[in-house]
Amino acid sequence: MDKARVIKAVEQLAAEKQRKFQQSYDLVITLKDVNVKTQPIDTFIVLPHSRGKQVKICALVGQELAEQAGTACDLVVREMQFDSYKGNAKNTKELAKTYDFFIAQANLMTQIAAVFGRTFGPRGKMPNPKAGCVVPPQANLSVLKERLQKTVHVKTKEALMLQCIIGNESMNATEVADNVVAVVQQIAKILPQEEQNIARVYLKKTMSKPITV
Repeated sequence: MDKARVIKAVEQLAAEKQRKFQQSYDLVITLKDVNVKTQPIDTFIVLPHSRGKQVKICALVGQELAEQAGTACDLVVREMQFDSYKGNAKNTKELAKTYDFFIAQANLMTQIAAVFGRTFGPRGKMPNPKAGCVVPPQANLSVLKERLQKTVHVKTKEALMLQCIIGNESMNATEVADNVVAVVQQIAKILPQEEQNIARVYLKKTMSKPITV
């Protein structure tokens, strides 16, 4: 992936008509010669830069991590509060909608799955070990918080396509390009035939048409 070409694409998008809100930059990667049903992609990638927007984090923890989570995370749901969400679909849906990542204390995962799994699971919001979000009671949540601010979840569904937000208009072209290159390189590494399985790479803003990179 040629970083200079990506920078040119970002600059071209930046020159387009401005909207009344801050648009995101979306990366779209189309694939070829790979069966996403038998070889699905589901990975978390740590970007060189944040996406220009604060990532909201909720911690589902016991007393061991409660104080630390209160400092590092946007919301803390303590073990003693789990029952208040049991069978309360409205509140659990609101949690899933509001927060980008959920951190879970590992020894509480059985309870967390029982209370939140039905709502979080289909929405891809269950605390995921691949993202480092299932942690021991002695974990350093400040370090995890910083990493999650730069983490994107990239996953295939039914189509031969991957899509994720990699930045917004508050970022400069080089930062956006660095994030694009990082995602494309990491995706290539996990594809069966690496770069040969990538058909096209597109970049777009929220309200723009895609540009081929």
